[in-house]
Amino acid sequence: MKLRLAVVDDEEIVCRRLSQALSREDYEVEAFIMGRSFLERMVQQPFDIVFLDMRLPDLDGLEILARVKGLRPETEVIIITGHKSVETAVEAMRNGAYHYIAKPVNLAEIRLLAQSARDKISMRLENLRLREALKGDSGLTAIIGNSPLIQELFTMVRKVAPVDCNVLIQGASGTGKALVAKAVHQLSPKKDHPFVTFNCGGFTDELINSELFGHERGAFTGATTTKIGLLESAGGGTVFLDEIGEMPLNMQVKLLHVIQERQIFRVGGTTPIDLDIRIIAATNKDLKHEVAAGTFREDLFFRLNVVSITVPSLSARREDIPLLTRHFIKKYSLAFHKQVTGIQEQALNILLHYSFPGNVRELENIIERALALTESEEIGPQDLPKDLQNLEFDTIAGDGFPSLAEMEQRYIMKVLQRTGYNKGLTAQILEIPRTTLWRKIKLYGLE
Repeated sequence: MKLRLAVVDDEEIVCRRLSQALSREDYEVEAFIMGRSFLERMVQQPFDIVFLDMRLPDLDGLEILARVKGLRPETEVIIITGHKSVETAVEAMRNGAYHYIAKPVNLAEIRLLAQSARDKISMRLENLRLREALKGDSGLTAIIGNSPLIQELFTMVRKVAPVDCNVLIQGASGTGKALVAKAVHQLSPKKDHPFVTFNCGGFTDELINSELFGHERGAFTGATTTKIGLLESAGGGTVFLDEIGEMPLNMQVKLLHVIQERQIFRVGGTTPIDLDIRIIAATNKDLKHEVAAGTFREDLFFRLNVVSITVPSLSARREDIPLLTRHFIKKYSLAFHKQVTGIQEQALNILLHYSFPGNVRELENIIERALALTESEEIGPQDLPKDLQNLEFDTIAGDGFPSLAEMEQRYIMKVLQRTGYNKGLTAQILEIPRTTLWRKIKLYGLE
């Protein structure tokens, strides 16, 4: 989404310089030299970010700030003034201004402030989107599956979510640990507060420090503004630390202090900031092994592992593959504007016998690719990746004989596909009552 940005300043050269600089940053920019003309435009088509001069020929900057916040509280207003008045700055911040900058303006600082405001807006919109997405069935609707292992997972999430304790989610890559973390948050008393995610892998100590704890203006070269860290921005909500096993040891010490004291110091700051957050961590590593190897602190492990949730691999819940496949077919049919209604039996059979080292994420990628390539109404073996097309397996599974329930599930699914999911005709072919068919469809996740 292209954000709308306004520059309101009585100096035309300032309006022109800022408009040109910010237009290059992919904002939709409009400039005004009078407060009233800006407010009229604000009513017609609201702005997301406003750079506002405190002294205008017709209206006072604080009055304009108050009217903007009255019209649209979520608009971020950055005050510009040629008068370095601490009292004015404090009053503006109290009235809802996002930041305060003195003239002469520095274009680099202007760009950074605009980006910081954009990040704040994006975070708010993402949190709103997540809350909407997780409404309904207790926040668990994003997790697809009917297998016993998934039902056990649902039970565990429902138990731990209302309890304000740290949670460690374990599981292989691609199993859906982030979805489980979101479900725990959505079911918790903190659901109306932010859900903030940070990936601990692949970043330098300095970057992790700045992102998690924030920094004060002038804390280091390039720190031209004060930055609120992710831990602080999650006030009252949940912080999800993904790939916690990748966090450097010295940062583990700082995180341990946060968990114990529930306080942080911004980089370059001297005043402690109290935190009201819940921490959920996730890892695809065996943290007990990492502790024994000396790469993960034992005390931090125990602090994080108050309650442990294990997300099963896809190969351990193969009965969910048909349900997940249909979910992804529907998702990408809509995304790609295609009329793909299902998957051929032979193609599904290939998926049922594949090991899925990448778990649910890999299955989604396979279906997305197949939807992009197929020219028919059903995904066929030819739409799958070459290595899957060449997959060899016995009609009776190579690692042993399938159970009677597995054979029944496959046969019911085959008949449903052949009848176009006509349940009456399917029941006639199977020679069972429709009520029995409905129960088996529910049991095997074939809805």
